[in-house]
Amino acid sequence: MIVRISLLLLLAALLAFAVMDILVWLAIPVLPHLLTPLGISLLFSGFGLLLITGLLLVTKQVFKSFLDYFSNHQRIQRRLLFIAQKQQEITRLFHLKTDKITYFAELKRKRLLRKNNKKHLRTLSKTINTELFALKNSISDHQFKQLRADHLRYKNSQNIDALLKLQQQITSITRT
Repeated sequence: MIVRISLLLLLAALLAFAVMDILVWLAIPVLPHLLTPLGISLLFSGFGLLLITGLLLVTKQVFKSFLDYFSNHQRIQRRLLFIAQKQQEITRLFHLKTDKITYFAELKRKRLLRKNNKKHLRTLSKTINTELFALKNSISDHQFKQLRADHLRYKNSQNIDALLKLQQQITSITRT
């Protein structure tokens, strides 16, 4: 309703300016000087009313938004969103920590496995070496050197399977 009134005031101001132009064109000098302040005042009052109405509507909307923001329903909604976000963050952190623990446990397991394999390799190598030197007098020098070279080669390459086969071979030579 207020917008219509301001538009009617603007239309009346335009009409006053049009009448003033017609009167100037008809060479009537007194009436245009009287209509000019009337047209200007109608124009300013129309724009002023439109501006004041806009400011009031914006203020009303801001106040309504302000009250809506601090309403009980909105506070509860924000709190629920905060709790949901926090729960997602905790879940994400839990998965990251479990992945980290799993990763470090796997690293420790592999390190212990390598250490255990080295220990068994050393023990097996010492056993083979002992059996080989115990067998030295009962086999030829060439065969001893060949077995000794195989032993060193397998030991340096850390080939446990080959060392086990070599131990079985030495054991079978010992039995015969």
